[in-house]
Amino acid sequence: MASDQTFVDFIVDQIENAGEISAKKMFGEYGLYSGEKLFALICDNKLFIKPTQAGRTFIGDVVEAPPYPGAKPSFLIEEKVEDRGWLSELVRISAAELPMPKPKKKK
Repeated sequence: MASDQTFVDFIVDQIENAGEISAKKMFGEYGLYSGEKLFALICDNKLFIKPTQAGRTFIGDVVEAPPYPGAKPSFLIEEKVEDRGWLSELVRISAAELPMPKPKKKK
């Protein structure tokens, strides 16, 4: 089941205080970016944050699940999507720990 644009817009609005956030459609679902870094996926109208040590420490009692079959587990954020401040802070600290994407090779 594909995520709907309304949910994606809601999540992006919730984390607007975390910096330059954008959503890109990917195979019927969405990737969330902080600048150039992919830090989360929205699949089936659920938010999955890439796991980092800082994020794990911040969340405390982490719920992990794969965003789609065969994917590595990510932090599944459910109840806290309503908490704009908490979610923005999680995104800031997670994105800060994630590496920059590798440069694309020119063809």
